[in-house]
Amino acid sequence: MFSLAVFSQKPAYIIYNSKGKKVSYKKTVKNLVKQDIVLFGELHNNPIAHWLQLEMTSDLNQKRDLVLGAEMFEADNQLALDLYLSDSIDDKGLDTLARLWGNHKTDYAPLLRFAKDNGLYFTATNVPRRYAKLVYLGGFDTLDSLTTLEKEWIAPLPILFDSLLPTYQSILSMMGDHGSSNLVKAQALKDATMAHFIMQTYKDDHLFIHYNGAFHSDYYEGILWYLKQGRKELNYATISTVSQEDISRLDSEDLGKADFIICVDSDMTTTY
Repeated sequence: MFSLAVFSQKPAYIIYNSKGKKVSYKKTVKNLVKQDIVLFGELHNNPIAHWLQLEMTSDLNQKRDLVLGAEMFEADNQLALDLYLSDSIDDKGLDTLARLWGNHKTDYAPLLRFAKDNGLYFTATNVPRRYAKLVYLGGFDTLDSLTTLEKEWIAPLPILFDSLLPTYQSILSMMGDHGSSNLVKAQALKDATMAHFIMQTYKDDHLFIHYNGAFHSDYYEGILWYLKQGRKELNYATISTVSQEDISRLDSEDLGKADFIICVDSDMTTTY
């Protein structure tokens, strides 16, 4: 009776590989532990993705030396993160010194606390949003006017850019009349900067886990495209998160999004 009860439970999520085959959590972790860099693509308001980020990080930490990083922290807030990780400031102090996302307490604070408790370095990888806005309004040339200090918080100039990447083209398609080449360049600046700081803090014989919105690494583009421009020889794995009404089978439109695709029931309560 106990066995029947277990197998009749409705799952909240199922993990699939890029071809749509179901993969167990254990096999997923077994694969990830062999990598150099893992890009964990989330849906920002999805509690299952956030829970699995913490669970996978904890399990991988038992098998590999880790370095962590995230889109949710901007590069000019690294000092605040360092103070928090060294226990020089508490959560309230971090909230005062850093620009934290609205869902930080529920979704990202647990990852930071895990890093602090386990002595792991945590990198603020994203470009300060004000510079992304500059590019959105005036293109890459606007970055030339930044000070030497400000340029330390973005990817090295000039920014390598391929406007024909399918994910960038899809931005234009989704935005319709509101889309522009500068909008795509602003996205590319974020991807390039995140890749830059991942590589800057990556250590040989360590596993770097990076948490980012799925769109920044879906279809092996975005951040991963930039990483491979410099270090093709490293072993990379990507994770994406999708939401479906029926999770018993991966929708065809989500095939090939990542090495591992976390399919979550769309009825799942969101964090915001």
